Amino acid sequence: MESWQAIVSAIIFVSVIFVIMVEWIDLTVAALLGALLLVFTNILTLPEAVGYIGKSHSTLGLFFGVMVLVRSFEPTNIFSYIATQIVIIAQGSGKKLLLGIVALVTPICAVLPNATTVMLLAPLIPPMAEEIGVNFVPILILMVFVANSSGLLTLVGDPATFIVGDAVNISFLDYLAKLSLGGTIAVITVVVTLPILFRKIWHTNLDNLTQLPHPQINHPRVLILGGAIATFVLIFFVIGDYLPIPISPAAVALLGAALALLLAHKSRIDSVHNILRDVDWRTLIFFMSIFVLIGSLDKTGVISSLSGLLSIILGKNILIGSIVLLFTVGALSSVIPNIPLVVAMVPLLKQYVVNVGLAPAAVLAPDFAGKFPPEVLPLFYAMMFGATLGGNGTLVGASSNIVAAGIAEQHGKRISFKTFLHYGIPITLLQLITAALYVLVRFLL
Repeated sequence: MESWQAIVSAIIFVSVIFVIMVEWIDLTVAALLGALLLVFTNILTLPEAVGYIGKSHSTLGLFFGVMVLVRSFEPTNIFSYIATQIVIIAQGSGKKLLLGIVALVTPICAVLPNATTVMLLAPLIPPMAEEIGVNFVPILILMVFVANSSGLLTLVGDPATFIVGDAVNISFLDYLAKLSLGGTIAVITVVVTLPILFRKIWHTNLDNLTQLPHPQINHPRVLILGGAIATFVLIFFVIGDYLPIPISPAAVALLGAALALLLAHKSRIDSVHNILRDVDWRTLIFFMSIFVLIGSLDKTGVISSLSGLLSIILGKNILIGSIVLLFTVGALSSVIPNIPLVVAMVPLLKQYVVNVGLAPAAVLAPDFAGKFPPEVLPLFYAMMFGATLGGNGTLVGASSNIVAAGIAEQHGKRISFKTFLHYGIPITLLQLITAALYVLVRFLL
């Protein structure tokens, strides 16, 4: 591949991230224009660009399916009803509400992908915040932090975690034994910052709960059937990959969406046209464009070139290499969505450990099912922590961040890059430091 194409790909990618950071252009428009520039400069052909989108079909299918599922049941008023009940349970206390969100999201994100959890639970936040008279944007951002952090509790909690764990053939139980404590520490770090970063909400109290609106559930029979569909989807999210004929979470979400559309149509609680019109196409188009941008870096050799750079910088020093990798990937993950980042970084890191003689060439085979040398595993664990926690840094760092931004816009408010940065930078720095200490103590010292 010609060097000019690699340079142009890198410039376009950096430019897109820059204009998103300074908010000159809407993030979806910026990413879409960047992807189209790659096509019009012939760095990628249109079939190649579509091919890179196709490689990420599972992520896009999952998002689309859950969006349709959640939107289909809005006419039942279930989200407003649950939000009111949560405020009543919290006794109108902002402190209890924030802690309640941590307690609610953490166990769910241990078994479901974090972006999925945000899509399912985020619609509760705006009505809940309205009832206690606070801005819902910080609460949505807190939900994202907890979702991203608790994704480290199990192997399946975060797509980035699963991609790295699968690459080194770590089992579910091995993950629990070796790495779950690191996820617990990440969640505790968020809890410790609540009185400082979210102090306005922390000190809010609603004295008279009788003033709360008490929304009623509409279409109870439809809701019962909808609950059965949602239960089916959640169960198969967890067990689908372990069935004799595996069913991916994306396929489950799309089937759930189709059943929800059928139910809405037959019960006439809403039209299929209205439901599909309200899908967050902005978020879906953003992800498609980002996958094309990452694909261009892969095709033009930018990513493979970084592998040689790693070998020069890190050498064979696993201790220094792990810490440098954790903070470097954490910083990169703040500006590059962590799913495509780890997809790009896994082969890069495998090539690095082979280049410096720390692992046999056999580990590069796509079907390698053996054990990696134990001494190189801290590098992969560090990358896992960096990619997952770095996603808390900026608005574009993780898929759940973008999902939350889309839901905020649907409810009339915008999460700006600067607003997210205000909360994200301190959280991310603290979490990366505690994760580095954990990797050092647990695996290197």
